[in-house]
Amino acid sequence: MRWLVWALCASASVASATPPVQRVKPYAVVGDAIEQSLTGQAGNATRGAELIQQRHKSLCVLCHSGPFPDRHLQGTLAPDLTGIGERLSAGQLRLRIVDMKRLNPDSIMPTYYGIATNSKDSRIAEGWRGKPVLTAEEIEDLVAYLQTLRP
Repeated sequence: MRWLVWALCASASVASATPPVQRVKPYAVVGDAIEQSLTGQAGNATRGAELIQQRHKSLCVLCHSGPFPDRHLQGTLAPDLTGIGERLSAGQLRLRIVDMKRLNPDSIMPTYYGIATNSKDSRIAEGWRGKPVLTAEEIEDLVAYLQTLRP
């Protein structure tokens, strides 16, 4: 009986330890861009350069290649990011990171700044449910870094 009480208490504490749902700040899409920063300020390009290479966090180099270290670990499923800062504006980059599916519903690029509404979706690992993949600050850091990638 004592183990049953312990098991019930343990499962209750795990349930209450679940982090609260993170909120996504509202943003406006104009054409093919989100012109306004999600944070109200510019990101940090140095942090963005570090983040883009974190295969377990941003996932960028799993699909994209570019002028990053370890070319042999970079993907080829998505466009090369070399010179992307010349081709796309900060607002265009921001929308593509936030929700590429808005521009191309068939894109395999995940929505980085959104929250899945179906918590029982088996394609979303439990650790990622109820929160965006990247924070608004991280997205702004990536935008700042990608803007530096010019020929």
